[in-house]
Amino acid sequence: MTAPGFGAELFLGRLRTGLLTPPPGDPRRLAEADEHFLAGLRKFCEDEVDSHLIEREDRIPDDVVQGLKELGAFAVRIPREYGGLGLSGRCYLRALMIVNSVHSSLGELLAAHQAIGLPQPVLLFGTEEQKRAFLPRCVREISAFALTEPDIGNDPFRMHTTAVPDRSAGTYTLSGVKLWTTNGTIADLLVVMAMVPPVEGRAGGMTVFVVEADSAGVTVEHRSSFLGLRGLENGVIRLHDVVVPAANRVGAEGEGLNVALAAQETGRLSLPAVCAAAAKWSAKIAREWAGVRVQWGRPIGEHDAVAGKLAYIAATAFALEAMVEISGGRADLGADTALEAELAKLFASEHAWRVADELTQLRGGRGYETAESAAARGERGVPVERMLRDLRIGRIFDGSTEALRGFIAEAVLAHHRDEAGTTPGAAADAPAGNPADGDVLGGHLRFAEQAAGRVAGAFAAFARRPDGELGSRQRRLGRLVDIGAELYAMSAACAYATALAGADDTPRRLADAFCRQARLRVTELFARLTAHTDDHDRALARTVLDGGCAWLEEGVIDPSIDGPWIAEPKPGPATGPDRRRRLTTSGVGASPDPTERKGAHHGR
Repeated sequence: MTAPGFGAELFLGRLRTGLLTPPPGDPRRLAEADEHFLAGLRKFCEDEVDSHLIEREDRIPDDVVQGLKELGAFAVRIPREYGGLGLSGRCYLRALMIVNSVHSSLGELLAAHQAIGLPQPVLLFGTEEQKRAFLPRCVREISAFALTEPDIGNDPFRMHTTAVPDRSAGTYTLSGVKLWTTNGTIADLLVVMAMVPPVEGRAGGMTVFVVEADSAGVTVEHRSSFLGLRGLENGVIRLHDVVVPAANRVGAEGEGLNVALAAQETGRLSLPAVCAAAAKWSAKIAREWAGVRVQWGRPIGEHDAVAGKLAYIAATAFALEAMVEISGGRADLGADTALEAELAKLFASEHAWRVADELTQLRGGRGYETAESAAARGERGVPVERMLRDLRIGRIFDGSTEALRGFIAEAVLAHHRDEAGTTPGAAADAPAGNPADGDVLGGHLRFAEQAAGRVAGAFAAFARRPDGELGSRQRRLGRLVDIGAELYAMSAACAYATALAGADDTPRRLADAFCRQARLRVTELFARLTAHTDDHDRALARTVLDGGCAWLEEGVIDPSIDGPWIAEPKPGPATGPDRRRRLTTSGVGASPDPTERKGAHHGR
């Protein structure tokens, strides 16, 4: 039976910290097989990966991809019976931290394949025949998840891609255009979401299919470029009359959203690991730089303004690692971590971005300068600006911050309606696993428990309102969700510090510092539940939308390239060349269009 979810209990006013207590022993140690794999991965990344080459040429070399395959990095979570490594979830999350600290595109390559690509949906919803057919291939072949379309983001019910069944032939014919498909330009296998039209006796609906990437009618029409994540193989995929066997349907017709959400839960645990890695690296760079950079007669780290940044970066890095380790460990035990994963993704993506911004400020002009430019003039090349660009996407994909607050609020309101008539904050068991009353961490957890009760009371009041009234309360609900995320981070930090207790008291000091900072943020968020400008802002926004402030836009030039705001996904065959990148096992490979990326790496 699935263990109760800490996140759901928190929003019901029950801070069940006992659920976060790691198993006995050193929480940093993993099983021998896990540690062996991670050691090999680290050595490969240190010896064989040139992150500056990836950044410069916007491409992961084929030999790096091949090396990751040979290590088993694409099959960390695939069970051994299907040819995978069968390692733990915490091992997978730490693997992402290693590769992402070298270059962010490596983390996206592995996460897009294992978290939301083919392995996870097939493991969760596939038949035994599908598992035996596809999972062994996922050990060495790359998969991609095709959901987003040009005019849909967080609203998948507007999907245009169709899957028309031919019951007599036992096939479906898929047609549509998918946007921002990570790994799509190099994938061997695609997980495609499509709408099956309803017919008499069958409801149809959103459904998941496994599509061979080299099937007739599948075309990579465009390789996308972004602010960061250079080397990311992301693009537009067109499907035109692609015939797929019914045996390639994952789950029943109409179950596609359930499949996607279950896969994204794993993805949302992946992103906090990426953010934790960035924060840990930031702590290293901040410490080193603040000790050697001297201004006004002493190292800048000794100046109060910089000391505040150092404390925030270090404390936040500790909290993010705690969330990853605690949530990952609970997921390995089969606990319900759906809400925790969403809270972790929300909190980690927001605070990792702030950490990167603070590190950029701390480094000054050197934070804004590229690593290669600094190295060319004789200084250490520290890619802070690259991390800043790469982390910005975390607040957008896998559920944007705004959308995720809404999703969490909806889930919490549903929990409260299910518990209508009970007293918010009442629990059959008192919060367990708290440190001793006299301990400073115990005081922080008592604050978190009281705050959770206030959050639960506010959500209970919202749950009694008609749904139609909640649309104008998105920011208030979002603040309550943010408080919940802070309380979860505080609880995880305290639990992790307690588990690490020993002769070294720095884990407790880091947790204490983080909780002190978090309590100030929580107090401010509570104050903004009543003192805010929401109503005035909505009124002004209406005026802006209606063009009432268009005069304010005069005196500037818009350098945008002409075109529609949203490209209409027109059905039909491809009108241009297939821009798929063909990977080779020899480390030598190029785009089918040699003019597409001049100067591309062709082997080492």
